[in-house]
Amino acid sequence: MLPQRMKKAVTDNPKKLANLIDLVNLPSTLRDFVGQSQTSRLSCFMRVWSYIKTNNLQDPNNKNVVNCDEKLKGILLGKPQVDLAELPALIKLHFPKEPK
Repeated sequence: MLPQRMKKAVTDNPKKLANLIDLVNLPSTLRDFVGQSQTSRLSCFMRVWSYIKTNNLQDPNNKNVVNCDEKLKGILLGKPQVDLAELPALIKLHFPKEPK
């Protein structure tokens, strides 16, 4: 079930949903992290989020900040800490641009 805000965005621009769920070939750094050669942006984000939760990488004082371990630094531009709001943008950098 999609949130109401997401339903409106998809209804207004169905290409947005396609960009999130289309399978793409991953670059080597992300491929090693995810363990698959192809995945969607949404699936990749879900795997990164699952990794963060499983390894308890959220800052205990501020849950909006992720303390990156070495494996996570490899895909998040080597940053030691990442704000949750910038996480999707950092993951999106690994996905190829669509031709117009």
